[in-house]
Amino acid sequence: MAQVTGYGAALRASVLVLALAACGCSHWPWHKPPPPAPQPVHYLGVGGEGAAAVRGQYWKRNTLLVDLTGASGSGSITLRAPEEGWPVRLALRVTPGAVGELDVRGAQRMVLPIAPGGVKPVELELPPALYTVKTAEMSVSWGPAAAPAG
Repeated sequence: MAQVTGYGAALRASVLVLALAACGCSHWPWHKPPPPAPQPVHYLGVGGEGAAAVRGQYWKRNTLLVDLTGASGSGSITLRAPEEGWPVRLALRVTPGAVGELDVRGAQRMVLPIAPGGVKPVELELPPALYTVKTAEMSVSWGPAAAPAG
C-alpha cells in the first residue's frame, strides 16, 4: 500500500510540473510573434495606364518585389530606374487566374505564362539580362494567356 501512495505523490508532482510549464508557454521558442510585414518603398518610377494595379514595392532581402496583385484582365505599366540604377534582383508578384501571362520588355523580351491554378500570389524573379545598365525603362504588360500554336 505504501508504494501506491508514493506513486500518487509522484503523479501529483508531475502534474504540478506540467501545469507550471504550461504557464510559461510564452517564453518557449515556438511562441514568438510573427515577423513584421515588409515596409513599402518607392524605388522604381511606375507609370502607364495600369499603374493603379501596383500595390506597392517591397524589399525581400536583396530583391525588389513589385506587387502586381491588383492586375486583372489586361493592362500595362512602365518601370523606370532611378539614378542609382536597377536593383540587383527584380521580381513581380501576381495572382494566378487574374492574369494569364506577363510580357516584359527591357533590354530583352520575356513572356511569362502564369498557371491559372492556385490561390496565393506567386513571385516571378526576372533575369538580370532583361534590365541592363543601359536600360532606361521596362514595359510590363499583362493579359489573357496566348492560345498555343498548332
